[in-house]
Amino acid sequence: VIVVTGSASGIGQAAAISSAQDGAKVAVVDLNQEGIDNTVEAIQNAGGQAQGFCVDIQEEDQVRALFDKIEDAFDHIDGLIHAAGILEGALTPVDNFDELTWDRVIDINLKGSFLVSKYAVPLIEKTEHGVIVLISSVAGVKGGSSSVAYGSSKGGVHGLSLVLASQLAPRNIRVHAVCPGGIETPLKMRVVEKQANATNRSVDQLASGLGNPEGMGKVLSFLVSDDADYMRGTIFTR
Repeated sequence: VIVVTGSASGIGQAAAISSAQDGAKVAVVDLNQEGIDNTVEAIQNAGGQAQGFCVDIQEEDQVRALFDKIEDAFDHIDGLIHAAGILEGALTPVDNFDELTWDRVIDINLKGSFLVSKYAVPLIEKTEHGVIVLISSVAGVKGGSSSVAYGSSKGGVHGLSLVLASQLAPRNIRVHAVCPGGIETPLKMRVVEKQANATNRSVDQLASGLGNPEGMGKVLSFLVSDDADYMRGTIFTR
């Protein structure tokens, strides 16, 4: 049983579909109900098992209720792939950056990672071992970002993964941060379009070389499988 947040589109959707193809029962979690329905339908049409859950991951009451529902539906979970996140404030200089935008990005990306991890752990402990995979980014870990808030939040997610890895290892829970480079997701393409407008370059030119979400989905579904039991730490991808 694998919980995948942010699975209405992009990397999360690809991870949910790939996990189902590998035989997992998937809890499809997002705030976008239409996207949730599309992902669940794609999994079920291919013969897989999935159930959708609509939740705002920055709200603790909603996250607590989410995992109560997941426990009722599946009893336990074997892994969490946390891909939910936003990027706002792209190309805005720090001295013009709005505090509300900063708070929203940090709340969803960083606090959301903390909350889903907090409530996933008891359900993972119902099995002999399990996995938490948090999607960080090259931004904020190895380099900069188009958004002050996004880079900061993803650096925080990476730091959270390091703390959780050492804290949860004695409880037989493996923790990874995955740091993608450039992947052609709706989130990334919105930034590319903004960059294209600002530089008079074409979207196609700026998007050249981006990886596809399906490739990331295969990496993530592998990481929550038993075959990845010897993996440790942070994983960087294209």
